[in-house]
Amino acid sequence: MEASQIPVVGPVDYLVLGFPAGEQNFTGEAIDELAKLVAAGVIKVLDMMLVAKGEDGSIEGTEIHESDAGDLGRLLDAETDVALLLAEEDIAKVGATLEPGDVAAVLVWENTWAAPFATAVRRAGGELLASGRIPTQALLAAAEAELAREGA
Repeated sequence: MEASQIPVVGPVDYLVLGFPAGEQNFTGEAIDELAKLVAAGVIKVLDMMLVAKGEDGSIEGTEIHESDAGDLGRLLDAETDVALLLAEEDIAKVGATLEPGDVAAVLVWENTWAAPFATAVRRAGGELLASGRIPTQALLAAAEAELAREGA
């Protein structure tokens, strides 16, 4: 592919957020923050899904664009050009990690802020060799450990 034909596409990430039964407190705050990221052009939502595990162990996946339930319906505006990247096997894998009554939200997004950089790398013949993420919980634990050492 010629350099001028390389599409301007940023890296694509996903996450799965778990909401244990009895601890679900959907206020819409997270949805508002996601909408801000989309409006600012930081990300482009490619796919979103809710996965629920029934008390009987059954697993149900619902694409956000199929839902108009309360605050979730507002995410329809964020889910642009739905790619439907998530498949039945993804639903099954997420559902297998849930306890009965739990719900998980799966989000797939393009990092549009990184698209120009990623495109420039591809035009130069570069390719991504590795990627990773340090979980927030690990950072918080490290910060707490450092504070404990300083206080000792």
